[in-house]
Amino acid sequence: MTSTLLIVQIVLAVAITIAVLLQKSSSIGLGAYSGSNESVFGAKGPTGFLSKLTFSLAFLFIVNTLALGYLYSSENSSSVADTIVPQNNAAIPAGEATPKSAPQAPVTH
Repeated sequence: MTSTLLIVQIVLAVAITIAVLLQKSSSIGLGAYSGSNESVFGAKGPTGFLSKLTFSLAFLFIVNTLALGYLYSSENSSSVADTIVPQNNAAIPAGEATPKSAPQAPVTH
């Protein structure tokens, strides 16, 4: 299930990128390559359609991201810290504050 949602996530990311790049900005951007779309999208041109499409794609992207996060966290409930095994299993005696192998600080009088 997560692999399917991951593929959908990648497709949505590419679609959002294309939709944003096709929108008209202060400079012409990549909108020049879309041709004359005014007859297809109505009198206002693709501006209203592309903004609604971008909003819809962004909403689906966010919902898909939340679903991916939920499914991934429910599948992988163990932590990396659970797999850490201590290297030295010998316990430090109660009366000793530091291990014997640690150097002591010099004492100045």
